[in-house]
Amino acid sequence: MSLLVVGLSHRTAPVSVLERAALGAEARAKLLQDALAAEPAAEAVVLATCNRVELYADVDKFHAGVEELSTLLARHSAVALDELTPHLYVHYEDRAVHHLLSVACGLDSMVVGEGQILGQIKDALAAGQELHTAGRMLNDLFQQALRVGKRAHSETGIDRAGQSLVTFGLEQLAPATGELAGKRALVVGAGSMSSLAAATLARAGVASVTVANRTAERAERLAALLTEQGAAHGTTARAIGIAEVRRALPEADLVVSCTGATGLVLTAADLREAVAGRPAHAPLAVLDLAMPRDVDAAAHDVPGVHLVDIEDLAAASADAPMAADVDQVRAIVAEEVAAFGAAQRAARITPTVVALRAMAADVVAGELARLDGRLPGLDDKQRAEITQTVRRVVDKLLHAPTVRVKQLAGEPGGAGYADALRELFDLDPQTVAAMRSAPAAPAAPAAPVVPEPNRGSR
Repeated sequence: MSLLVVGLSHRTAPVSVLERAALGAEARAKLLQDALAAEPAAEAVVLATCNRVELYADVDKFHAGVEELSTLLARHSAVALDELTPHLYVHYEDRAVHHLLSVACGLDSMVVGEGQILGQIKDALAAGQELHTAGRMLNDLFQQALRVGKRAHSETGIDRAGQSLVTFGLEQLAPATGELAGKRALVVGAGSMSSLAAATLARAGVASVTVANRTAERAERLAALLTEQGAAHGTTARAIGIAEVRRALPEADLVVSCTGATGLVLTAADLREAVAGRPAHAPLAVLDLAMPRDVDAAAHDVPGVHLVDIEDLAAASADAPMAADVDQVRAIVAEEVAAFGAAQRAARITPTVVALRAMAADVVAGELARLDGRLPGLDDKQRAEITQTVRRVVDKLLHAPTVRVKQLAGEPGGAGYADALRELFDLDPQTVAAMRSAPAAPAAPAAPVVPEPNRGSR
């Protein structure tokens, strides 16, 4: 089996395609189930964010795996396969590992170095574990990605290069908003990205934050938290229903929207009505962080409205300077890819070594049983001494070759040593396969990471 990733991101697809390829929670779960039902895949994990959709799988056939995974991505998105294919990228084996570790470190993010991607990777793994689609390989890979991402942020200055999508978006709005202190903000959505936006605004000293959400309890919970945390900044907060958003628009200086809605939350007409009569020097600033978008793109042309959406952020981030620390992070990724590859190659020979030792144990047991029949007069002490001697001889004979073969298997091309062992000792393929499919020990809990800045809950 081999690691394969098929996906698309802001680097390969325009926002209009990413928008239609976006997957909700139900679609992600169905995609995982269908991927596992497909013949080439033994395990699968979906990483879906506001600017990427990637399907990771452990496959036994490369070309069949690429075809099947591409078809599944098209089937579960709103993009036909022939339209989706030109925007897809494919990474295999070490290149697939390198890609995920780079993503975890923020090197492939729209805003280089941002740390929120770690929360999304953690949630992707949790979903695969909950649905039992993440097996030994993908558990190992995603746990490694979380560790490497944390290492990159703790050992380098990549944080100086990166910032959250919220902070980056607010910077792009600065010409329209000016200083945020004293402004009135409307946050649409109450998920992790919306919560991050609301907290960022409170820290910036906005006078008030109105939280609108389809689920009233979530809006009220976020508003209560903001009120408690915003006391030091003089920020007040209140919750409203999603149906009240249009009435709240005229009172806002700044709107941040990030919901899980599949259709528009704010139309150009809604915004045109909200700014009617507003002074020209006080435009309504709107930041749309949702994918698919919450705010009608036609609002770009509405006088008195300054809209920044994911497409604008993608264009702005392309011109952002790269920090010198990026090279150091790349070196960490290269080092960790090599370590992961060596560990996986060594692990692949383990079932063969276990099967060899099991066969040797069966041979020893059989010979000792035959000895008992031929020498029934042995006392317990003699029998124990002979048993220990025979086992010691077999262990010594097997020790050097099994240790050495594990070392050699960790090198590129080392898989051939497992084949050689199976041939030389005539090991039963079914026994080796049974050792390989034995359940893995439960993974250790991942280190705490930054919460996922995903779209807000509906």
